[in-house]
Amino acid sequence: MRARSAAVGASAHAKSVLRKPATLAMLAVLPPFVVVLYGAAMASFPDVAFLSASAESYGRMGGALFATAFLSGLVGLFGTVSAERADRYLSFAGFPAVVLFATRVVVSVGVAGLAAVVSLVALVGAGTGVASLPLAYAVLVLAGVLYSLLGVVVGALVPRELEGSLVLVFLADFDSFLSGGVLDVNTDFVEFLPLHYPHALFTSAVRRGTLAGEPLVPAVAYLAVFVVAAGVAYAAATGRGWSL
Repeated sequence: MRARSAAVGASAHAKSVLRKPATLAMLAVLPPFVVVLYGAAMASFPDVAFLSASAESYGRMGGALFATAFLSGLVGLFGTVSAERADRYLSFAGFPAVVLFATRVVVSVGVAGLAAVVSLVALVGAGTGVASLPLAYAVLVLAGVLYSLLGVVVGALVPRELEGSLVLVFLADFDSFLSGGVLDVNTDFVEFLPLHYPHALFTSAVRRGTLAGEPLVPAVAYLAVFVVAAGVAYAAATGRGWSL
């Protein structure tokens, strides 16, 4: 019964994503556009400021992270806004809240995986060499899942698609820009940004083909914190609490 509930819930949530053609179009168009745009914007910086790569390549990497994070967060946001109505009906039909939340997370991971593929293809297509495609992809998925969960939180706090999207794009852009270390800002503050550690991991995967050991643990810890925060936000948005 639990497996059947999970399958039905995942199917319903996946269909809710597929019914938004604008979101699907953005998955195809936004990553290449952002990767090229970020690269062109950073090309004006002197390469000496980025010892491991050219400024343009560094910008493209930031663009790939931003595109993956924002698109995944957008799906998390839209899912939470629609959950206020749709998941209440499913709950009344007997679907456990934990299963409904878990299936939304699974669908969000799938969206993050798709966005990561498109962003990585755009990065390579723009001319940036990637030392380890599997590791770079894994880090992009991690960033996408983090922002998908953050989108759930934003959707609970700002339960309107337009206003929530504006909040999310500001957060993702601000986060991606500062996490890249372009500006000399307070290090302690930057370390609290969700993309700070994924940015370090992604740079290491792209340039050296390895994962820098130090940022890995905090990145996973951030993921655990966001799972809890998203669970609380989801319960608040649906007003059903938790039930097994």
